[in-house]
Amino acid sequence: MSLHDITSRIAKAETDAGRTPGSVELIAVSKVQPDARVAAVLSEGHRCFGENRVQEAESKWPAFRQEFDGVKLHLIGPLQSNKARSAFELFDVIHTLDRPKLAQTFARLAQEMGRCPDMFVQVNTGEEDQKAGVLPADADDFIKECLSLDLPVRGLMCIPPVDEEAALHFALLAKIAARNGLRDLSMGMSSDFEKAIALGATHVRVGSAIFGERTAG
Repeated sequence: MSLHDITSRIAKAETDAGRTPGSVELIAVSKVQPDARVAAVLSEGHRCFGENRVQEAESKWPAFRQEFDGVKLHLIGPLQSNKARSAFELFDVIHTLDRPKLAQTFARLAQEMGRCPDMFVQVNTGEEDQKAGVLPADADDFIKECLSLDLPVRGLMCIPPVDEEAALHFALLAKIAARNGLRDLSMGMSSDFEKAIALGATHVRVGSAIFGERTAG
């Protein structure tokens, strides 16, 4: 698989779903990937990337941003409150806003720094104990709380359980977003992004299908 293959599949999925061409943003998930692989994708012209850890992104992306213009960086992994300032400084979009303490920290930093990354609220659609995210039943109240803090919440994000039909979770996320007036949906990964696009995804997160298997050691 390659970047071209994935972008072609996204374009076809947009057409099949009656979506506007180019309405889905591809986040190339570069976490735990060798710099050479990331540089190769940058050299092909792609500029939208996702990282799971602030510390890894801090060690990787300042140098890439000096070499390549227009990079847009998304945080797609869980965030500890003590890393919030670093995340604000490095990321353009944060997909893992999932608890009141973090929302309050973000609001304070936004006031202090005079800027704020765009935000997605993470919803734990599968209600899995080991997974981050606000529960579906609590999502409406949490979204209202975030908006009352003047956080720029653009949409919702989910990671469906691996052993359940992803489309059910994508549909649930879309329903929660619609009733809260949120336009963006961060959902769909290498194995299911076409289903996500059919159900309204605006951002899909694809890693191994672009870069190859991760090589963390």
